[in-house]
Amino acid sequence: MIPLSLAEIAALTGGRQHDITESGREVTGPVVIDSRQAGPGSLFAAFVGEHVDGHEFAESARQAGAAGVLATRPPGGPAIVVDDVVRALGALARHTVAELGTRVVALTGSSGKTSTKDLLAQLLQRLGPTVWPEGSQNNEIGLPLTALRADRGTRHLVLEMGARGVGHIRYLTELTPPGIGVVLNVGTAHLGEFGGREQIALAKGELVESLPPAAEGGTAVLNADDPYVRAMASRTRAAVLLFGEAEEADVRAADVHLTSAGTPAFTLHTPTGCGEVRMRLYGEHHVSNALAAAAVAHQLGMPAREIAQALSEAGTLSKWRMEVTERADGVTVVNDAYNANPDSTRAALRTLVAMGGRAQGPGGGTAEGGRTWAVLGEMAELGDEALAEHDAIGRLAVRLNVSKLVAVGGREAGWLDMGAKNEGSWGEESVHVSDAEAAVDLLRSQLRPGDVVLVKASRSVGLERVAEALLAEEPGGRPGEATGGGAR
Repeated sequence: MIPLSLAEIAALTGGRQHDITESGREVTGPVVIDSRQAGPGSLFAAFVGEHVDGHEFAESARQAGAAGVLATRPPGGPAIVVDDVVRALGALARHTVAELGTRVVALTGSSGKTSTKDLLAQLLQRLGPTVWPEGSQNNEIGLPLTALRADRGTRHLVLEMGARGVGHIRYLTELTPPGIGVVLNVGTAHLGEFGGREQIALAKGELVESLPPAAEGGTAVLNADDPYVRAMASRTRAAVLLFGEAEEADVRAADVHLTSAGTPAFTLHTPTGCGEVRMRLYGEHHVSNALAAAAVAHQLGMPAREIAQALSEAGTLSKWRMEVTERADGVTVVNDAYNANPDSTRAALRTLVAMGGRAQGPGGGTAEGGRTWAVLGEMAELGDEALAEHDAIGRLAVRLNVSKLVAVGGREAGWLDMGAKNEGSWGEESVHVSDAEAAVDLLRSQLRPGDVVLVKASRSVGLERVAEALLAEEPGGRPGEATGGGAR
């Protein structure tokens, strides 16, 4: 963050100074919304949530060294009192980005945003100091917090932009105007909130509409393989750079295949050269994410061979996204429980099946079993499409020949189970359990060396508890030994 006095923050946010006795008191550290993350020189933003009122933790933040508090009522001690903390954070972010003149790269899409952000951050770090979101900070609170981590040494600022409706991305681009905008896809996530893909495309396209003209360096990086995204070329004044597997893509992948480990490999082609990529991430869906990151790196001057090398070395920076860990007994756990939608779940199931073909026991020998387990929960925010989409995922598990489907939860999980059983031939291969604890009990009693377990659901389900329990201890009560990380 660039240093700002509390008086300057008050002026930028339209706030009122409260109980500030030290003239020129300055914020030099990060802006935080959790008092436990406060430190010397930080600014604590106090939000009033459904269950917690941040104002009650203002004193804890000050004791940790916070220079002041951003609040909607006087919390006691040095503070800036504003009408709306969210809007105040946005004003600070807008000032920071304008003051620094940092190259802003923003990306959006129905799925793959966080994985692409992680890849892009690892590529751009090779070109200079880069700031990117921690986890999935992509809304009107998370985006300003990310932008406020930039300082005068920051060369690239990578931002993830999410939307719950039309107008949300437009607002975010007004806070942090991007020079490069990336649209990954228009999928089925949040169908219930948007009402259809056309509305999703309308909202996602606000990003390319915000870009400066090509003459001023604006670049729209668009997925050539997604017709909804490709059509956004007509909505921007910026130069258009296409990525994908289509022949006409400027940055494209050829000879795409999965290795025996379930990781994708391909030949990267760019306008300036080509290179071989063998990724460490799991699943063929990461090819599109990698191409999007490669297109941005190409636009910023990175040679094709260096891009290919960086993609081959890149891992995951965010938890619970295809985190692969092999236990000492040969059971492999794939924790992809951070979020789920129909598109990402289909991709995860295909990856599970590919990984099942390489199952090995302890020491690398071929193990008995090698079964694939899909532990799935609700995919949220699908609206009227929820029944059809959950049913389709259950049917897909059968068609892919997944060995065991464990549907976890209530009504939506029942639809998963119903889809699998209605597809035919499956009897005990699909089971519906009430909660994560029941799923863990079932798995502990039936897993054997060589099995691969995928855990995936929307974040609200909390299905990461299944993966964590399976990794917490080995069968027989012995501590688990992880032989693989999030990306091997």
